Amino acid sequence: QVQLVESGGGLVQAGGSLRLSCAASGRTFISFHMGWFRQAPGSERECVAAISRSGGSTYHADSVKGRFTISRDNAKNTVYLQMSSLKSEDTAVYYCAASPLVTFATKEGAYNYWGQGTQVTVSS
Repeated sequence: QVQLVESGGGLVQAGGSLRLSCAASGRTFISFHMGWFRQAPGSERECVAAISRSGGSTYHADSVKGRFTISRDNAKNTVYLQMSSLKSEDTAVYYCAASPLVTFATKEGAYNYWGQGTQVTVSS
């Protein structure tokens, strides 16, 4: 078991920046690949970024590439999502998730543990 708590969401103007944090507790953090997903109203949940256990491999969705950066600090049991040049279409609830699988994956089904979500609203 691992518990995930997101923070850092809020209201920001288009072009602005936010940094989301996800603090993990419970099982050893380094056991998990970590991902950030988002879900906008009326849309399916999508993976925007993911990072492997060691941090050596990362994934960023095309829609956020060059604007968002995922990172992790295994000493602090925390994963981050730095978001810059935010657009109105980035408005969504953002979820942190943990995958215990051996294979680094970005599909939602690979992630067993989820945070409660944090709202990000970008005003244009």
